[in-house]
Parts: sequence; structure tokens; C-alpha cells
Amino acid sequence: MAREVVELRVHGVSGATAETLLDHPVVIRVAGDDNAGFYRPRPGFGPDGPWDGLRTEAYRWGSLTAGAAVRTVSLLFLLPFMLINLAVWTRPATGGAGGIIGPLCRLLAATLTASYVLSVVGATVDIVGWQCVPYRSCTHGRGYLSWLGELPLGPRLALLALLPIGALRLLWWLGERSARAFEAFSATSGQSRVGGEDRIDRPGFWNDALVVQRLRAIHVAVGLGVLAAILLGAQIHIHPTLVSYVLFVAVWFQLAACVVLLCMPARLARKGPGRGLVDMRGVPALRRVAIGLTLLALGFTALPFPSESPRGQLPGHEGAVAALVGVQAGLLGVLVVTTLHQRRRSRTAATSWLGGLATPVFAAAAVASSYGFAAALVYRVADVLDRGSIPNPARPNPAGAPPLEPPVSYRWAALAGLVAVLVVAGVTLWRIGATRRRRRRLADEVVARDFPDPPPDALPRRATVRETVARAAVAEQFGPVFTTFLVLSLLGVTTVALDLVGIGPAELSQRLADTDGQAATRLALATDVGMYVIGLVAVGIGVLGLLSYRSEETRRTIAVIWDLGTFWPRTVHPFAPPCYAERAVPELAKRITAMTAQGGVVLSGHSHGSVLTAAALLQLPAAVLPRVALLTHGSPLHRVYARLCPAFLGDGTLYEVGNRIGWRWVNLWRDTDPIGGPIFSAHRPDEPPRVAGPAGTVDRRLRDPRALTVEPDDTVPPPIHQHWPYHTEEAYAAAVRELAARLDPDALAPEAGTTGRPS
Repeated sequence: MAREVVELRVHGVSGATAETLLDHPVVIRVAGDDNAGFYRPRPGFGPDGPWDGLRTEAYRWGSLTAGAAVRTVSLLFLLPFMLINLAVWTRPATGGAGGIIGPLCRLLAATLTASYVLSVVGATVDIVGWQCVPYRSCTHGRGYLSWLGELPLGPRLALLALLPIGALRLLWWLGERSARAFEAFSATSGQSRVGGEDRIDRPGFWNDALVVQRLRAIHVAVGLGVLAAILLGAQIHIHPTLVSYVLFVAVWFQLAACVVLLCMPARLARKGPGRGLVDMRGVPALRRVAIGLTLLALGFTALPFPSESPRGQLPGHEGAVAALVGVQAGLLGVLVVTTLHQRRRSRTAATSWLGGLATPVFAAAAVASSYGFAAALVYRVADVLDRGSIPNPARPNPAGAPPLEPPVSYRWAALAGLVAVLVVAGVTLWRIGATRRRRRRLADEVVARDFPDPPPDALPRRATVRETVARAAVAEQFGPVFTTFLVLSLLGVTTVALDLVGIGPAELSQRLADTDGQAATRLALATDVGMYVIGLVAVGIGVLGLLSYRSEETRRTIAVIWDLGTFWPRTVHPFAPPCYAERAVPELAKRITAMTAQGGVVLSGHSHGSVLTAAALLQLPAAVLPRVALLTHGSPLHRVYARLCPAFLGDGTLYEVGNRIGWRWVNLWRDTDPIGGPIFSAHRPDEPPRVAGPAGTVDRRLRDPRALTVEPDDTVPPPIHQHWPYHTEEAYAAAVRELAARLDPDALAPEAGTTGRPS
């Protein structure tokens, strides 16, 4: 008697219910938990026996990335950290270990943490404690602030410094909230091939919990060190003593130690398969030193030294912001040069997204979003405390009024953000319009091939299909948009960084303020508009996050971006959203291994689920692979991942997947699908086939819709499915039957003493 074959369905970004995945009204969970589980039809409720000799099971992992409130907050506040973490995974494929791209991204990630702390320090210690509270006009009618005026300057600053520490703890919580449920899932003993890249098929690739723990300790030390340095720098200005200088130097040694640890590889070198152990040397000592120095800085600041009434801005804060921008400008410049150098050595640069420059694009986006949020926070706090008047150098303060002047770097960050939004929006509209004719021409070829002689009454429907195909191809046209954004970002941070040599925005602002006031007024107006634009962008991100749970189309669009950013392990920034694949991939591999002991498995992955299934196949032991086949549909494996992450899921890795399962692989795709596409064959009618041999038989295009006119047994024309799951189509069922028949019969032969199936 032949063994049982199970069709294991893995959903994509739509996060379908288990009932929808299985086309069954009543299902039960047979493995896993509420976060991610395996489901089968419940026996006794409808047809639950084998269908065409196949049983059906579904893996539902949508809860790993769901949760409206926390997910939306994370999308907004953790976006810069997610982008910088994604940057390192998009480097060019060179066959090596990536050179210094990893250390550069880790250093940039640390500057994002420092920028976050500096922004909270600016909104609390500087704007509130230093600039607002000493002035009665600022605290009048505000009981929540007036009591701070009763405290001496030192204790007041020390008390407000607890808020940045709380904000750092909030980042810890947002990044850690699901780590116990999603990460560090025990992996099976998979395969490993010899190679220079940190390959996705190595055992332990999806278990980076200790790396996150190491990075978290370093980033907390960075954040606490920045806070301590600002407090001690202010104390040196107020009441310089030997103790303050000693503590200040010690804090800088602490920050230098963080830089050294970030430049060192996270894992110790190891020969043979697998990955090396995480190098935790020095991390526990750094944690203790950071906590100790922060407590000493807070205690020293809280001492009630006699001091004059504070004036202007918090000493050292504006310089720290400008210096940090300068460091980021230098790191981004080196990252661009390094990526260009590696791009020349890469064989896939021509087919990669942005020609292999995705790494600096994501890094620049992380820096830009970080400073956009920081500027919006500090200016909004100053705006509220200034009773509606946005702080700027063109508005003279009345006598006795607080200065409430944020660092000038934030003002220019707002201007740069305004320019970037306007230019990028303009380039986007231009690109959509400029490529419309070509996209429509290609769509005409598709529609003419599928519906060569439509009746006159079907012409409007044919035009709708053509527009759908044309819109589905728009994502490939945005390369110039991101290139423009990268150039603007580099120019923006370089301009602000010129403050360090005295010829940047701060000097220009002072010169404008000494003129007749017209230029300064225009500059202030542009700054105000930039602040509102940044605020609207932040609100827009939050609204999109909320709408993604009300609109199916919006949810898919947002989920693609979110799931891409949270698919890869957090090897750069520990406060990025948790990596759901660290649970999903090993869990899938474990379940597949258990089921192949009882028969065969046809893995069916839709959309992002196809990425999880491919990654899981690369973790399977060699003895399991003859009993496994792969069916992907609506898959972004090549269209997104191979082009965006060529060093880890490039064409070579996709060929490796096919070779391991003996090319028992079918990929279904539609021209109307804006996310999925072919994996090995050409995507458009005017492109020649890319491959021959077994890989050339994987991709199978489906006509969408089935017809333009109403079928005899229906009342409306067939729908345009686009990215909708494919499992309701006959071509899907035929592919499942074909793959099940192609499984190795010897591998599926019954073994003595083996009965039953996994539960």
C-alpha cells in the first residue's frame, strides 16, 4: 500500500484564515499554537478524506506579523531600524563575506539609536528643562511643568533625563515583544554547501537570538552613553570640576568600546558546516560599565550646584546633533563607494534592483526617516510650549519669552525632507507617465495573445484587463525614483554636516538673520512647511497601517513591504521589528521532516509563503528531499527577492532549490499579478527565454481572466484574480496531482512497522 501524500499550503501576505486556505468550514489545529499553527479539516464535518489520494494541510503564520495596535506603532517608530537592518541583506552578490558592508551598516544602526536618544533629549532635557521651565511665560497655566521650576537646575535636568531612558526602554520592549514566540526556534539539522557567502542554507542561519542579545546590549550602551555625555557636557559648562571631566572622558571610552565591538564580527570563525558561535566577549562588562556611568552621570547632575539661570540652548546638544549627522554622512559615503566596488565584482549587478545599489538606498532611507521623525518630535514639542508659534530665527522673541530654539540641524533636516518629498513625488509621477505607453504596449501584446478576437461587447472588458496588466508592471519602473532619493539624501546629510567646519546651515542661518529679514522669513516659512510635511508623512504611515486591516488591497501592499523588512534576521539593529522567519522557516522544516516519515509532501506556497517554503527546503536533510515537491504561485522569489537580495536568495540559490528536489517544482503566475511572477522564464512577451533545461519547465503562465464574456453557466464575466490565491483554479489542482505523481516511488514505499500520520 502506497504512503499518504500531503499537500501543505502556506499562505502569503493576505494572511488568510485556515478555513479559507483549506476550503473547509471546520478545521482543527494539529501542530503549533495560536501564533503559527498547522491545520487540517476536522474529521466528520464535510469531506475530510483524501482527495485524489491527497490530504490537505495548511500552515497559518499570519499572526506572527499581525496585531493592529502594536504593528502600526512598530511600523511608525521602528521604520528606520527596519530599513537599516534590511540594507545589509541587499548587498551585491560577490561570493565573499561582504567586506566592510556589515560593519558599516552596524555603525550606521548605532548612529540611529544615538539620533533617537538625542531627539528625546532635545524634546525633554533641552526644550523643557533648559529652555522652557526657567521662564514664567512658558510655564504659566501649565501645572504639569510649573512644579519643575521649583527644582534647582541640576536635579531638574537629572529628573527629565529619565525620560530618554524610558524611551530607550520602549524601543527594547517594541523590539522584544514577540521574540519569545517568534525567534530562536530550534532548527533541524539541515544541509550546507561550501561557499563564501553567509548562506541561507546553513544550519543555524535562522537562529540569531544571541546576536540580537549582543547587539541589544551594545545599543543600550550607545544610548546611555550619548545621554551621559550630554548631561556631563552641560555640567562642564555650568560648573566644571575634575569629576565631571573624568566621567566625561570615561563615557567617551565607553562609546569607543561600542564602536570596536560593532566593527568586530558577531560570530567567531568556524570551519565546516554551520555558523560560528556568537562572540559575547566584553559585552557583559560593557553593559555594567554603561549602567554604572549613567548612574554616576545622573547622580552628579542631580547635585544642586549653584548656577546662573540657563540661556539659549542646552550646551553641547546642537553640536552633538551636527556631529552625528557628519558621522552619518561619512559612513554613507563610504558605504556607497564600497557598494560600487562590490558591484563591479558581482555577476548579477545588471539584473539586481538598482544595479546592486539597494544597500545605500535603504541606509539613506533609514537616516532620512530617523531625522525626519526626530525633527518633527522636537519642533512639535517646541511649538506646543511656544503656544502656537513655530520656533524659527525670523520670529523675534518678546522680552521675557523663552528661546525654544531646536538645533539648527533639525531645521535643515525639515528643509531637506520637504525638497526630497517634492522631488521624489515629481519623479514618481514623471516615471509613471513616461512608462505608460511602453507598459500599455506590452499589455496589448498580452491581451492580444490571450483574447485575439473579442466580440464587440467585450471590448470594454478587454480594455480593463489591459489596464490591469499595465498597472501590474509599474513596480519595475521606479529605479530612477530611488536613485534620485539616494542622491538627495547624500546631498542633504552632507550639507548639514558642513556645520562641523563652520560653513553649514548654522552659519548661513546667522547670516540670513542679520539681513533685512526677507530671506530668513522665507527660510522659516519653508522650514514650517517641511515640519508639517514630515508630520503628515508620519501620520500617513500610521493611517496606512490602520487601513491595512480594513482594505484587502491596502493590506497586501503594506504587508509586502512589512514582510520583506521583517523576513531577515536582526543582525544589524536589535530594535528592528522581530524576524518572523526565525520561527516560520525552522518550524516548517521540522513539520515537513515529520510528515515525510509517513509519506510525501507537496509544498504549496502562495506569495510570501513561497519564500518561506523555499527557505525551509534549504534547511531539510538530504534524506527527506526525495519525498518533497514544490508548488509556488504568485511568487515574488525572483521578481523581488532574487533582484533585491542577490547574495542570499539570488538566482544561484533558486537553482540550488530546484536541484535539491530534482526539479519537482511548478510555479504558476499571472500577467495581472503586481507581486508575483515567473522565476526562471521571461516575464514579458518581448523578452527572450532566460533559461533552458529543467529550470525552463518550472514557470507556467495562467490566463487572467479566464474569459472576457459571460460564460453560459454564469451571470457575470470571470473575475480578474490578479494576486488572489491560485488554489481555486483547475491548473492548480492539476499541478498538485502532477507533482504528487513525480515524487520518488521508492522513497514513498512503506516501511515495516510504520503506521499512522503526524498529528
